[in-house]
Amino acid sequence: MGTKTVDENGVKTDEHKTDEVTEAAESTGAEKNAEAAEKNAEAAEKEGAETPGTKASDGTDTPEDGEDTPENADDTPVDADAEDGTGTPAGPTGVGQGAGAVVSAGLGIVSLTGSWVGTVASARESLIGQLETSSSSDVGMLIEKGYGNAWQATAMWGGVFALVALVVGVVVLARPAFGAPGRPQAPWIKSVAWAGVALGVIGLLLAVLKYTNVLLGLPSTG
Repeated sequence: MGTKTVDENGVKTDEHKTDEVTEAAESTGAEKNAEAAEKNAEAAEKEGAETPGTKASDGTDTPEDGEDTPENADDTPVDADAEDGTGTPAGPTGVGQGAGAVVSAGLGIVSLTGSWVGTVASARESLIGQLETSSSSDVGMLIEKGYGNAWQATAMWGGVFALVALVVGVVVLARPAFGAPGRPQAPWIKSVAWAGVALGVIGLLLAVLKYTNVLLGLPSTG
């Protein structure tokens, strides 16, 4: 770059003017380059702040790949009614209610057909009656002691089994009201329980009628 000189009259020459124009152009280009660099830096900062997995310009660390974030963290709540590791639903399965229903129906059938307990009780009463009337000639007493007491013993034990069948069936049917809400009872459990209740009612009714000699009473001796 040339040195500025002034002629004797104090007027700048053409060479001096050319140097001034060149310096002005260089200073203008440097300012433009600085402004462009500053804009590029700002754009890079914004892009880095919006891109996940990178560090923002303000020094705040953003989650990187492999770190737990709310999107990939396993924070799903566990459902109490979900299936466990064996593939079976958790919570009550109704096995106890099904067993109770079957027991109720079985006891109802026993109350109608008889049991070994009733048979033994009947035979015992019959034996006691024979011992008590061994020296008696009263036919009515022989019938009452030898057969009437035995039949009443059979009816009594049949009534006991019928009553137990009735109670167990009612408990099974009422169990869902005291259990987990929203878990219905299996249809087959209801059916078997109702069968046990019905058999229990019938057996209890027949036992009462037989015990009071209303049904199949003792023959008359007169």
